[in-house]
Formats: sequence, C-alpha cells, structure tokens
Amino acid sequence: MNWAVSIKWIHGRYKEDSRVFDSKWEAEEWADSLYPDIVGEGFVNVGYATPDKKVADFLMRQIPRWAEYLRTHNPSMPAVTVGTSTEMVDGLLLYKVWIAPEMN
Repeated sequence: MNWAVSIKWIHGRYKEDSRVFDSKWEAEEWADSLYPDIVGEGFVNVGYATPDKKVADFLMRQIPRWAEYLRTHNPSMPAVTVGTSTEMVDGLLLYKVWIAPEMN
C-alpha cells in the first residue's frame, strides 16, 4: 500500500486529544464523537493521533462501519482502508489511525 498521500490530521482540536481515558466506554464514546470532524474533513485521507490505545482500537474497528454507512448514502464515495502506526513524540507514544482510499 502506498501511504504517500498527505493525511489531514484532526488531532489537536480538543483537550481530550491527549487524554488516556479511564475506561473503554469513555474512550469509545470520545472516539465516536470524532465522526463529524472526520466526515467534515472529507473522510478520505483523514487521520487521528492519540496516546490512548483504546481510542485507536475503536477507530480501527469503527471507521470501516462509518465508511459502509457513508457509501450506502453516497455510492460514489471510494472504498477506503484504515492505516495504523505508532510514533514516539516528546517521550509519548502516539497511536495513529488514518483513512486512505483503497488501492486495487
């Protein structure tokens, strides 16, 4: 897969972006609330970085569901895939999750 496309990172808009949530439920509620931001940025080539693995894990599972929902309402939307990586930034491990068009 070629991830050379520029990703629009939405991290940094909210104080919760740097938070590690106490419970899986809180993390999933937070991650689910990112849907309007991700869709508002065009859904494809959009990413989110978080220090909370629970948030990243939820997004990895949920983004394909969001994509399926969006494609049922807009069949012209391209098929997408979810990319992931980790990166150490200022001594903090960040989990990165992004959406890219599926390469056939």
